[in-house]
Amino acid sequence: MPVLEKIVIADFRNIRLQEIDFSPNINCISGNNGEGKTNLLDAIHYLSMTKSAFASSDRFNFRHGTEEFSISGTYRMSNGLSSRFALKMSSRGEKKVKRDEKPYQKVSEHVGVLPVVMVSPSDVSMVSESGDERRRFVNAVLSQMDREYMSAMQQYNRLLMQRNRMLKEMDVDRTLLEVIDMRMASLAEPVYKARKKLVEDLKPIVSEYYKALSGDSEQVDIEYESELSKASLDQLLAASYDRDRIMKHTTSGIHRDDFSFRMNGHPIRRYGSQGQQKSFLVSLKFAQYEIMKKNYGFAPILLLDDVFDKLDMGRISNLLQMVASNDFGQIFITDSNKVRMSGIVDGLTQDRAYFETVGGTFTKI
Repeated sequence: MPVLEKIVIADFRNIRLQEIDFSPNINCISGNNGEGKTNLLDAIHYLSMTKSAFASSDRFNFRHGTEEFSISGTYRMSNGLSSRFALKMSSRGEKKVKRDEKPYQKVSEHVGVLPVVMVSPSDVSMVSESGDERRRFVNAVLSQMDREYMSAMQQYNRLLMQRNRMLKEMDVDRTLLEVIDMRMASLAEPVYKARKKLVEDLKPIVSEYYKALSGDSEQVDIEYESELSKASLDQLLAASYDRDRIMKHTTSGIHRDDFSFRMNGHPIRRYGSQGQQKSFLVSLKFAQYEIMKKNYGFAPILLLDDVFDKLDMGRISNLLQMVASNDFGQIFITDSNKVRMSGIVDGLTQDRAYFETVGGTFTKI
């Protein structure tokens, strides 16, 4: 189980230069809003996933006035030995990732080496916005566990861009388009199957966590919506060709899949309160955690950013009891209310560390 022992961050968001040593168990980061608590968790996420937990472009991650940022971490790995991972991003768009000073041939090879789950207030976009955010979540989960899935998605997206370019041309080469369609179909099928299985695996665990969080007052569910449940992708693409020519882009395929979050049979987006939506999203992320733990055979790092907001104290107590009783690994928690956080965490373990955040500077307290 990888445990983050030390992180060094330079020029990432509002963090100029920080070297921080962590507890292998629970790490609590407090401070007012805007001081940098979330930036620290996102730096840890970045080191695992080679990108931010948020949908922002890399250019928003440079500290004001700088041309590059770097994040490095020393991890105790499952074999008991330490490894150092380093990531450097330049404003020219150059991203380099190394393990023990040896560069990866492809940045994507690093994804899944340091599994991570992040729970954040921005998760609400999965409920309130388009299917892009829900697909992004599913892709992030599966890409960490399944390299073939990640490779299939990358190839599919490249072919999709090529197909869309062709659809914008005056004269489309139908023979070439059919070759692309067949190749996209062969890639789409395993992606569809992996997504379908993930949703089936998530459903009962999300329901179990939601019951514990909410006192079993509502029934929640997830539905996978994909055109591939009706026909193969090459058949769908052939049927939608005329529409695609008019629209000048591909209107059928796994890039249009969606995942419907429901409560008592209705869309949670319309019928769920803020607290119910938050409870559902926390349950979803904890279910992700359970599935990844089972897949890897050890617990991923868990990042809980402002997770107590909009949950009542009863739900918070239930949540932390679940955390403490389910063989969780290393945890990072942020909260602007230091008293609330310490009151909860001190009752769980003596092996914890507290940090205070002011202006991107972290002080152990």
